[in-house]
Amino acid sequence: MSTLFNPLTIKGITLKNRLIVSPMCQYSSTDGFANDWHLVHLGSRAVGGASMVISEATAVSPEGRISPRDLGIWKDEHIEKLMQITAFIKDQQCVPGIQLAHAGRKASTAVPWKGRGKVAEEEGGWAPVAPSAMAFADNYPMPAELDTAGIHNVVTDFAKAAERAFRAGFQVVEIHAAHGYLLHQFLSPLSNQRVDNYGGSFGNRIRLLLEVIEGVKTVWPADLPLLVRISATDWAEGGWNGDDSVRLAEILKMAGVDLIDVSTGGLVSHQQIPIGPAYQLPFASKIKKETGILTSTVGLITDAVQAETILANGDADAVMMARELLRNPYFPLKAAAGLGDNVAWPVQYERAKR
Repeated sequence: MSTLFNPLTIKGITLKNRLIVSPMCQYSSTDGFANDWHLVHLGSRAVGGASMVISEATAVSPEGRISPRDLGIWKDEHIEKLMQITAFIKDQQCVPGIQLAHAGRKASTAVPWKGRGKVAEEEGGWAPVAPSAMAFADNYPMPAELDTAGIHNVVTDFAKAAERAFRAGFQVVEIHAAHGYLLHQFLSPLSNQRVDNYGGSFGNRIRLLLEVIEGVKTVWPADLPLLVRISATDWAEGGWNGDDSVRLAEILKMAGVDLIDVSTGGLVSHQQIPIGPAYQLPFASKIKKETGILTSTVGLITDAVQAETILANGDADAVMMARELLRNPYFPLKAAAGLGDNVAWPVQYERAKR
């Protein structure tokens, strides 16, 4: 059995392999509600053999959406359709996960195929919030600086969203602290210019993330995994970097986080990313080897041998894929065959196995 198709146990959950569907925004919701697009999108990748499917960045509040079309979990009415989706995923011997998110200053923007940029309030937009009143880019809205009450509301929103996620049948929750969204904005000195207890020093800048984790832990079952996605570097001078990420990972490990989902970038529009195959892997490897916490890696990982090599070398504990699984939801089944592993196929599809 290859390393890629060896099981991975995290607390009370055992993943049947190390290939995970990374969260991918679909921008296909109305008022935050999941619909049949999400059922088919997430469900088909569970049928395709992945061990875990993580839903897209799911807003913990209306103002936490990236766009008016984002998936949400800020009210109980969102739960019913999500329950249908998680039940189907579980029926495929796959673990349903959810990424909880708040977009911060990158909120109230248009869907990608409409060019991003600010959405006016008369067109369904809203006033975003952030650690500091600094816009992401010239064509993005200017956010209002969160006051202490607003920060406490963010913590409460994450906790309530996690409680709804459990009721909806999710077995893994991931806190989104990457890609330039709100929690990442607090982490980086490039976007956090506060002078109170949530800004300035490293300890102050990570405070909100730690409070969100503690809030989520009050409602999330202790035997189910808790993940955090981070951007391990801002790819910009003076920003968050790999050493900061190692330091944070040590603290998150002590705080009860089970796995760090290691990505990069997204905080500033002037970032300079040296994109190439597995370009983010060195950060996941550094965090894993220096802290001992479980890590996953993501980013231009597109074939089975590449993924297997990453895991066999001990550079990460799991591989998350996004675009390759958009191209081919059944990549895991094909990958197993290519590595010589005999894995179960859906009985409806067995005639295509050979």
